[in-house]
Amino acid sequence: MRPAWFERALAERYDEGSVTCDGARIHHLRWGTRGNPGVVLVHGGGAHAHWWAFLAPLLTSSYDVVALDLSGHGDSDRRATYPRETWAKEIIAVGDAMQFPSPPIVIGHSLGGLIAIIAASLYGDRLAGAIIVDSPVHKPNPETDAARRGYSFGPLKIYPTEEAALARFKLIPEQPCENDYIVDYVARHSMREVEGGWSWKFDPNLFTSVTQDQMSDHLAHAKCRLALLRGELSAVVPRETSEYMFELLDRNAPLVEIPQARHHLILDQPLAFIAATRALLADWEHSTPHRRPA
Repeated sequence: MRPAWFERALAERYDEGSVTCDGARIHHLRWGTRGNPGVVLVHGGGAHAHWWAFLAPLLTSSYDVVALDLSGHGDSDRRATYPRETWAKEIIAVGDAMQFPSPPIVIGHSLGGLIAIIAASLYGDRLAGAIIVDSPVHKPNPETDAARRGYSFGPLKIYPTEEAALARFKLIPEQPCENDYIVDYVARHSMREVEGGWSWKFDPNLFTSVTQDQMSDHLAHAKCRLALLRGELSAVVPRETSEYMFELLDRNAPLVEIPQARHHLILDQPLAFIAATRALLADWEHSTPHRRPA
């Protein structure tokens, strides 16, 4: 049975729209009151904006919240190639289109966190901050690593029915998640009806042209304040990785560990994630950003 908080969140009205960035239509969902400070939510690799649909409404008491589909994901257009810098530009394009009253805060999970780091490095003067959620810097992101091993994003199969496709849905990297109702929800929004049946929305060529950018440099040269979140049980961002990232930031960024959470912590510990995020956002509203030496 789906809990009451989840049902209430999904019942919240949202607006749907798109912006154009470098010739591609970028789809987005938006919740909250116009005129509030802005938050931009960025999903992981192979995911989509609806991974945030049960969380975004839990931030709208204070924020105007938008979640985008990066190009090649969800209901956004596909591209011939997917440079990470282009994905970072899409974050900024969506934020600008929302006409927030001040620069927004970006929250990115997994690949989305890596793209948020690049956005903070390249466009940090247009952001109020970035919260990086279980995104490793010292090694390839989990989606790309899995793709190179050949089992995460191969040619898309077509399944005869929606239920047959749902039965094949899995998290990448794989992990247990006790919240079956959340996994079912994101899975149902991960597919579309195509000729001959049902298939996944993401472009199977997402990571064939993605190179491993100098993420350490991007992190060290972020031009807005950052916070790091990791799952206590994450195999993707072990404690030594988060400590490395913490050191790159001169130990001047909050480093928060979500108890009993794995890599997909927004699915397996959603309320703990929201509590930590609300605390960080509230602190940033009442504090002055630390200025790192140039």
